[in-house]
Formats: sequence, C-alpha cells, structure tokens
Amino acid sequence: MNYDAFLGKVQHRLELPDEGHAAKMTRVVLETLGERLGEGEASDLAAPLPMEIDRFLTESPSGQQFSYQEFIDRISQRADVEEADAHFTAQAILALVAECASGGEIDQARDQLPADYEELFAFVDQEATPW
Repeated sequence: MNYDAFLGKVQHRLELPDEGHAAKMTRVVLETLGERLGEGEASDLAAPLPMEIDRFLTESPSGQQFSYQEFIDRISQRADVEEADAHFTAQAILALVAECASGGEIDQARDQLPADYEELFAFVDQEATPW
C-alpha cells in the first residue's frame, strides 16, 4: 500500500476532513506505539509500511514502559482529542497497520506489550470491522 492509499483509508475510517488530519493522527499513534515497543519490534512492524509512515514507529526513543491508559492519554494530549476518540483512532490505525504487516509481525508486537494493551487489537481481531 502506498502513502496516499494508507492516508486515504485512515481519513475514511476515522471520518477526518482531509489527508492532513489523517497524517497527523497516523503520526501521533505510530510515534506513541514506537515509544512503547522495543526498537527491533518497532522496526519490524514499520518495515511493510510506506516509507513516509514507517519512520513514525522508529524515530522516537523506544522501549519505554507505560500502561495502555498512559498510551491513550499521550495520544489524546498530542492529537488534542477526547480519550474515547484516541482509543478508537489507535485501534483503527493499528488495524490498518495489520493489513500491511504479516500476522507474525502483529503477533510479535502484541506479545511484547502487557495484557492491558489487548484493547488496542480489538479491530485486528474482529472479522468484520466497523468500516
């Protein structure tokens, strides 16, 4: 999937007004996820993504230890959105990343995260997503 197609799907799934908003939300979610994952796992997950997006996972200091609630709080603050919107946005963007990555890469990322992150994978696990 190329950059424009990826952002188009983010824009559509999140019902955002334009591609600029889609790019911002993608950056915020992936940078925050990259901070939580170990460096190697962030790189593995980033590899199949468009090159304009993959860097979001790998440019921030990785391997930080924080809860899922802190993950959502960081997204909410950085994107200036409500907590519920941050939660939905993170789930939707991770589901799109999962469409680009192999199941093994998603499973490895999931295995690296504590149990409270299971909510993040809600749309990855669903056979029918809300879009």
